[in-house]
Amino acid sequence: MARFLESEIISLVGAAPRYDLGESLGPDLRLAELLRPPGTSGNPSHDLSGDFSDLGGLALGYASAEGNLQLREIIARLHGVGPDDVVLTIGSMHALFLIAFILCERGSEAVAISPLFPPARNVLDAVGAKVRVLSLSFDRGYRPDLTELRGLLSPQTRLVSLASPQNPSGIAIAREDLRQLLDMMEEICPDAYLLIDETYRVAAFGEEADVAASAMALSTKVISTASLSKCHGAPGLRLGWAITRDAALRRQLVLGKFNTVISCSPVDEALALKVFENSDRFVGERRRLRTEGLAITADWVRENGGFVDWVRPDAGAFCCVRLKPHLYDDAAVSRFYGALADKGVRVANGAWFGDEQRVFRLGFGLLAMSELQVALRLVADTLRQTSRTAA
Repeated sequence: MARFLESEIISLVGAAPRYDLGESLGPDLRLAELLRPPGTSGNPSHDLSGDFSDLGGLALGYASAEGNLQLREIIARLHGVGPDDVVLTIGSMHALFLIAFILCERGSEAVAISPLFPPARNVLDAVGAKVRVLSLSFDRGYRPDLTELRGLLSPQTRLVSLASPQNPSGIAIAREDLRQLLDMMEEICPDAYLLIDETYRVAAFGEEADVAASAMALSTKVISTASLSKCHGAPGLRLGWAITRDAALRRQLVLGKFNTVISCSPVDEALALKVFENSDRFVGERRRLRTEGLAITADWVRENGGFVDWVRPDAGAFCCVRLKPHLYDDAAVSRFYGALADKGVRVANGAWFGDEQRVFRLGFGLLAMSELQVALRLVADTLRQTSRTAA
């Protein structure tokens, strides 16, 4: 597992001594210095107002390789682990890359699903792993077949990479299925890890929605990744995390982070703390939007059931919709996407994720509800204009 070598230079992003003569830089700027008008001076902590007044004195130096302790404590509580099990990363994609690089040497085997978010598969290919793919189908509701999954495991498997809920379907993997998978891995590939991208885990529906528990409690072989990008509405902060209760793997993640990006931005970390301080409000607002968007989308599917089918999601702000095969051959599918683009509407082509082009991901959590309804009417018009019966 030792893909990144230990080096004492990592101490430069740890606790600083009273007199540091080992550094290679000058005094750190303070955030308030950037925001203060030219030619003015004053106490940096007084140059920001309201809830952000405490950020004026924030030093724009390196953060630690592990990441801000307060942030790690918050994330740890939400996953039932300790703060030393959490490593902050630059978005969850950084975490996915580090995990793939550390665990999958060239020629080793990894198991992934399809359809999936393309970069999650690309990192496995990039490190030279032999990727064995479990295909999930629209007709099965994107639920994994455990018998088929078992057949993909081998003693050479080093990583099984899943997402729950999945992107693009929004379907969560049942907890009992995860338990059975871990049992199979213990039997066939006991050295392998189960990576579960839980980015959309808290993106539940309904005012009193029960958020699924993290999979971290299932086994010390489980790795969880997520970020503030989706459920909290803060993708620009580029703040994600990897969680593992395996001390050796955790150390490699810290070293890997240091050797690739050194640290996260202290500004991102400080603002991420503000996001978590207001998490109930931000997550709640987005949950109400998702819930209303899901209801509008469900009504739209019923109204257009002669043209499309869908798989109702378990969580997330999107779902998979399929053009009915008897109405949309390949030519009609191409007409559909082309005509939709001409109307200024974009859906996510299933081919982006490794699915059939007849399937598309429909997002219902971004637009204002009035705009969502307008956009769905345009999609409905396009369905009627491009089907084989209209050609």
